[in-house]
Amino acid sequence: MAVSTVTSKGQVTIPKKVRESLRIATGDRVSFVVKSDGTAELRPETVDLRELYGTLEHEGGPVTVEQMKEDIADAARGARRRARRG
Repeated sequence: MAVSTVTSKGQVTIPKKVRESLRIATGDRVSFVVKSDGTAELRPETVDLRELYGTLEHEGGPVTVEQMKEDIADAARGARRRARRG
């Protein structure tokens, strides 16, 4: 487990092993998410879009913006139906 100390200014140094693991470099942004159970997560906010290439698969080739909007609307309608059923 990596440990750090909070300074009087509320700053913390992210340990090197954590920075390397999350691929955080000088100047990168991070976010802190406090969960309902009192734990907190540190998330890198800087993403190189090239790293995302190939993470989503779609059969049938490219999708148009209109198709995406239609799929989102369909999913929202399904979610509302499920919520009503309870």
